[in-house]
Amino acid sequence: MKKAILATKVGMTQIFNEDGVLTPVTVLQAGPCVVTQVKTQDNDGYSAVQVGFADKREKLVNKPVKGHFDKAGVSYKRFVREFKLEGAEEMALGQEIKCDVFAAGDKVDATAISKGKGFQGAIKRHGQSRGPMAHGSKYHRHAGSNGAASDPSKVFKGKKMPGQMGHVKVTVQNLEVVSVDAENNLILVKGSVPGPKKSLVTIKETVKTVK
Repeated sequence: MKKAILATKVGMTQIFNEDGVLTPVTVLQAGPCVVTQVKTQDNDGYSAVQVGFADKREKLVNKPVKGHFDKAGVSYKRFVREFKLEGAEEMALGQEIKCDVFAAGDKVDATAISKGKGFQGAIKRHGQSRGPMAHGSKYHRHAGSNGAASDPSKVFKGKKMPGQMGHVKVTVQNLEVVSVDAENNLILVKGSVPGPKKSLVTIKETVKTVK
């Protein structure tokens, strides 16, 4: 992986190109991130770089974490993530990673925690069909039969049933970077990105090969 950055989701909007074609985009407040730790092959068994994003008040930081940031000589950060970047061992503590590592036309993968939907039924959660809506049917939106009778006398694991929906880690792959505003630390990505507004989004160079 050559480049990655942490961002927060601002929201969605739409832009027009020179030909007047409308493109829906997600606006991401990307970086600047600072290097808080450099992991080496000799010391840690692998090469990686730990980065921090979004400032945090000192009173909200416990002593072990405070010492970690003080050792790196950076301000206290709310989010800390690790990336296995190429040339990670050559990076320096306190080095900034800005949104201009990406450019318009780049393909990226966006990872975030999806919006939580609460406890939902099988129709909304799994897209199952409803029953007849006439009064006498008595079968409208519930999931129907769950399992067999005396054999096997149980409901098999993985059965699609009502339950908690959303609030899971989701990655949308191969999104296109439409525009990068380095002055305001903004990245505009074509299409939708998982998660609610203000949520943390990890932007990485896509793992899909471009044909």
